[in-house]
Amino acid sequence: MTDSRRLVDKLWSYCDVLRDDGVGVIEYTEQLTYLLFLKMAHERATRKLRPEQIVPEEYSWQKLLDAQGDKLEYEYTRILVGLAREDGVIGTIFRKAQNRIQDPAKLRRLVVDLIDKENWSQSGTDIKGDAYEELLSKGASDTGSGAGQYFTPRALIEAIVDVVRPTVADTVVDPACGTGGFLLVAHDHASRGAESMTPTQRDHLRDGFASGYELVDGTARLAAMNLLLHGMGTSNGDSLIEVRDSLIADPGRRWSVVLSNPPFGRKSSLTMVGADGREVREDREIERQDFVATTSNKQLNFVQHIATILDTNGRAAVVLPDNVLFEGGAGETIRRKLLTDFNLHTMLRLPTGIFYAQGVKANVLFFDKKVARPGQPWTERLWVYDLRTNKHFTLKQNPLRRADLDEFVTACTATERAPSERWKPFTYDEIVARDKANLDITWLKDDSLDDLDNLPSPDVIAREIVEDLTAALAEFEAVATALEEQLRG
Repeated sequence: MTDSRRLVDKLWSYCDVLRDDGVGVIEYTEQLTYLLFLKMAHERATRKLRPEQIVPEEYSWQKLLDAQGDKLEYEYTRILVGLAREDGVIGTIFRKAQNRIQDPAKLRRLVVDLIDKENWSQSGTDIKGDAYEELLSKGASDTGSGAGQYFTPRALIEAIVDVVRPTVADTVVDPACGTGGFLLVAHDHASRGAESMTPTQRDHLRDGFASGYELVDGTARLAAMNLLLHGMGTSNGDSLIEVRDSLIADPGRRWSVVLSNPPFGRKSSLTMVGADGREVREDREIERQDFVATTSNKQLNFVQHIATILDTNGRAAVVLPDNVLFEGGAGETIRRKLLTDFNLHTMLRLPTGIFYAQGVKANVLFFDKKVARPGQPWTERLWVYDLRTNKHFTLKQNPLRRADLDEFVTACTATERAPSERWKPFTYDEIVARDKANLDITWLKDDSLDDLDNLPSPDVIAREIVEDLTAALAEFEAVATALEEQLRG
């Protein structure tokens, strides 16, 4: 059994123990994050060569090892509260941290038997990183936790990165980074051939290559730890993950690569807490001087934000739901801007059944930022790959695999692009002549409409009906919102 597999099994077995106490996979992974960080800091502080004190002595791992019973629970809580006040990556990981393990005996087992017995600094970054990553993916599939909304299928991320091809010369950002999947795969891709890189290049890969923004504290801490376990950033340095709403303002920085799967919720909203303690969500429009359209549609705002933060000649790939392709008003304005000021060169129509968030019909848009040239659009030809028509995937029985995207990646990265059954080019003139510059382009015939002998299995049909109905409701909601905005305007 590989070390990574052994570690995952060991970590997972403890998760089952805690589940009886109402601790879900993501909460368990959070607790592991705190404890792993403390143990790794302890390993750094006690090593023979160049020992390094990362965590103040009063919050050290040894304090947990020395405590038992209620004293252990007290010490653990005290350490979490104390470290939440620290700066840098420590502050990001421990921000608003809470102890969710109410049974001191189980906490003791976790500290002494599970984490203390492993040397986390010695095992290769791949081993502990892979183990942690697997826990995160298990957390995403844990339907009760709602964590799936932060999770993009790994096969899809790998294909997107293989098309964009980030190198050590790049800076990569994900403005809605979830647990950091895009940043990890991009880093992995750019690290190929690291043995022949200069020390400066290796330092850049570790400290300057990746940046992420995440709105939710709990998710941001998972991302920060995920990156750290994969050799990105340093435990006593600045956090590569910033906890904030990236849509609020221009961050002032520009990146050469943007990779993202923004959250699928349609609205940008503020949560207000009234005097009676009740929460009220207030839909809001994002108004920014650097945006060409004002809208409360979160995905459209992410497209505008990504267009803003992309450096000249930078490359972007972003996962977006279908409504971005056809919505009128702000949607049309933004699409026309993308077609003229950017080179919108590729679109991948994604199949249903690949996301944990149900009812999502999504696409990946690939575009490059160019120097403005008035009167002459940068997009000459948009190539569309249809991986949706006559494709049936499910999360469990038939999940999307990287091999399912081989043909797309090969077609994209060929020196000369050549059309095929699923891969077709559309000129700028053809697209802008379509109603509202609609990018919802299809040409393949859906076989299941005709061939009754060759229907998918009933569970796939049922799931696709649910996906279609949910997507249709989202589209009706988009129309209703657009009409309301017109009336208000």
